[in-house]
Amino acid sequence: MSHAADPMLSSLLSRVDAVIVDLDGTMVDTMGDFNEAINRMLRELALPAIEALHIEHMVGKGSEHLLRSVLKHVLALDGIAQDAIKSEAYYPAAWASYQRHYLAINGQFAGVYRGVEDGLKALRARGLRLACLTNKPTDFALPLLKSKGLDGYFEKVFGGDALERKKPDPLPLLKTCEALGTAPARTLMLGDSSNDAQAARAAGCPVVLVTYGYNHGAPVRAVDADGFVDSLAQLI
Repeated sequence: MSHAADPMLSSLLSRVDAVIVDLDGTMVDTMGDFNEAINRMLRELALPAIEALHIEHMVGKGSEHLLRSVLKHVLALDGIAQDAIKSEAYYPAAWASYQRHYLAINGQFAGVYRGVEDGLKALRARGLRLACLTNKPTDFALPLLKSKGLDGYFEKVFGGDALERKKPDPLPLLKTCEALGTAPARTLMLGDSSNDAQAARAAGCPVVLVTYGYNHGAPVRAVDADGFVDSLAQLI
């Protein structure tokens, strides 16, 4: 598939030295992995199953937030009072089970979005430095990148547990810029959600969002960003 060059994107890319790329919903469609691991965990805890549609709206703020959202949802379905104390009582066992199941299936139910490798190659060909920054735990992110053949594109990879705070806090972006030795104003954030955009705005980074990812069930084009792409191949 050919993509016409976007003058706005070309101009933006000419003004940056590096690109920070999100993982879930930007490079890899991991909804199948989330669905499988979470429902295996729920079966183990004798809790009701959850549909992928609901999970999609909960993804993006890290695995801890995802699990707490899932527990709150299924406990309400099960007729258990929807209060934080009951939900939190399940959390330690849920987290241990989820980690075990996710690591067992990591990448098996996930696929790289079309155009991602072309886009990453194009960014590298421009001489841009690349880092992957995700709210996904590092122990999940590194094997996933490797299994999908994407690990070689990135100088740095930071998971959600690698730094003190997660996106939408600006700290992960600022720390990634520091690791790359680039100024935030010359480091593009490439993501799929308001989390990425809010973090980029607060850090002083330009931001471009993909239109196909996970934005908590809200229209991504309503998010404050510098541009949108339907495929990373549009970065060519």
